Amino acid sequence: MPMNLITTLYALKEWSVAINALESGKTIMLLRKGGIHEQNGRFQVAHEQVLLYPTFEHQQSFLLKSEYADLVCPVTPGWHPETVRIGSWAEITDILPISEESTVNALLPFHIWNEHFICDRLKWKPRQPLYIILLRTYKIPKVQEIPYLPQYGGCKSWIDLAQLINIEGATSVLSDSHYSAIVKEIRTIVGD
Repeated sequence: MPMNLITTLYALKEWSVAINALESGKTIMLLRKGGIHEQNGRFQVAHEQVLLYPTFEHQQSFLLKSEYADLVCPVTPGWHPETVRIGSWAEITDILPISEESTVNALLPFHIWNEHFICDRLKWKPRQPLYIILLRTYKIPKVQEIPYLPQYGGCKSWIDLAQLINIEGATSVLSDSHYSAIVKEIRTIVGD
């Protein structure tokens, strides 16, 4: 486990269905455009080691591949759970900007979204690249249920939780060699 991290409160908000896919080893990839801080003219994430915080409100089944679309439970705008399940954390190992639709389409086997999502993301703020974020996910031995707080809401990617979460003893979802092989495949497609 990197840097002997024992506790953290930094979290990355992502659709619950995506976090489930990361935790089960079905993907190592998230796609992002908005909600990410630009500093010194270059793309940066708030923290490289983050808890994975599931969100429900903006999940859209029509933007997901069919095997993931069925896992989405629609909720009304503004709905949130009373408690939030924190069951994993991740190390962001790679951040790859891409602008070519053909490259994004070649990456389709590696993530949970469908062509509609890709097209939508590329068209939104077209001068900005789409960022491929690769995450090495670790399952926490004891899943934490934390109270939902209003400051966790809103359209932001990065939040600081009100309490530290113990991640000691977390285990990697994928082996070192399996994770490295997928990263290498993705980097080859992106042309890195």
